[in-house]
Amino acid sequence: MDLGYLFLSTFVTLWVILDPPGLLPVFLGLTKPMTAKERNQSALKASFVALGVIALFAIFGRLILVYLQISVEALQVSGGLLLLIVALELLMGKHDTVKEEAHTVNVAIVPLGTPLLAGPGAIVAMMVAVQGAEGVARHLIVGAALVLAMAAVYLFLRFASSIHKVLREGGTILLTRIAGLLLAAIAVEMMADGILGFAGR
Repeated sequence: MDLGYLFLSTFVTLWVILDPPGLLPVFLGLTKPMTAKERNQSALKASFVALGVIALFAIFGRLILVYLQISVEALQVSGGLLLLIVALELLMGKHDTVKEEAHTVNVAIVPLGTPLLAGPGAIVAMMVAVQGAEGVARHLIVGAALVLAMAAVYLFLRFASSIHKVLREGGTILLTRIAGLLLAAIAVEMMADGILGFAGR
């Protein structure tokens, strides 16, 4: 696999799963009582928390698979199914409405950092990407894609108010639906790779 394609495919997959446009109304709702400075700090902290959690699973994911005796193909199929569920939720608008959350905990860590950003979909996708990358160079490429994806998410959250004003409610929902469609295609492709891997044994 070409390094450029590996980087681009990993970045796009993570971006679609993280779904910053769909997270906009949730982020604005959770940080509504905060000042602009506090909101910016929450965006930065949430991005770092998500990066740390996803990177942790990416690094130690292989050890977990070996310990549990799980094959890469099984991870691809199960991960594809999981991503397909997330895609269907995006397409059906399950996350369009925002519920008011109690602010007794740091919302940058829970629920923004995890599980909204560092959720099962992003973790599984990153683990699959690492499992499929052979050699130090490819692992560094996958890591760079993760860092860039999280940096892009931070910028999206950092300027959430301005972006939401430009996109308006209809534009945000449209981008979320498009993200769901792309994620569904990625999920089917991931499952197909896993099934072909089983068949080739």
